[in-house]
Amino acid sequence: MTADETGARRPTNRRERRAAHRAHADYTGGVYGSMLAASVVIGAGTLGSFPRAELVLLLLLTSLVFWIAHVHAELFGARLARHAPDRRVILRVCREEWPIVKAAVPPAAAIAVSPALGLDVPGTLWLALSVAVAGQVGWSVAAAHRAGASRWLVATTATVNVLLGLVIVVVKITVTH
Repeated sequence: MTADETGARRPTNRRERRAAHRAHADYTGGVYGSMLAASVVIGAGTLGSFPRAELVLLLLLTSLVFWIAHVHAELFGARLARHAPDRRVILRVCREEWPIVKAAVPPAAAIAVSPALGLDVPGTLWLALSVAVAGQVGWSVAAAHRAGASRWLVATTATVNVLLGLVIVVVKITVTH
C-alpha cells in the first residue's frame, strides 16, 4: 500500500484493490434497484395484459435511466461545486451505481423464462415481484455481511427488508384488486 496526498493508505496491486473494493462495497443501489424493479412490475400489472418482452425491456430501461440519474446526481451534485470530475472519478461512480441495473436483471430474467414455466400474466408478475423482493433482501444481507455486521444486525436488516417487501406485495394486491 502507498499513501495518497491526504495520508490515507491506498492499495497498490490488483489483489489489494479488490480487497479494498469488497470492504467498501455499497449495496444501496442493489436494494434500491430491487425496490424499483418491484415498483415497475406493480405498475405494469395495473395496465393489464402485456407482451413479456415489453416488460423485460421496461424493467431494464427503467433501471438504466435511474442509473444514469444517480450517476449524474453523484457527479454533478456536490462534486461540481468543488471541482470537475475526472475520468477516473466518473468511472468509479458509474461502477458504484451499477447495482441499480444489476438488480433489475433477475426479475427481467424471471419474466423471460415464465412461458417455459407455464405461467400466465398474473403468475409472471408474481414471480417477477417475488424475485425482486428476494433480491432486495439479498442485497441488504450482503451489505450487512460485507460490512462485518453482527448476526443480529444481519438478521435485523433481512427482517426489515422482508417487511418492506411485504408492503410492496400489499400495494400490489391493493392496486390490482
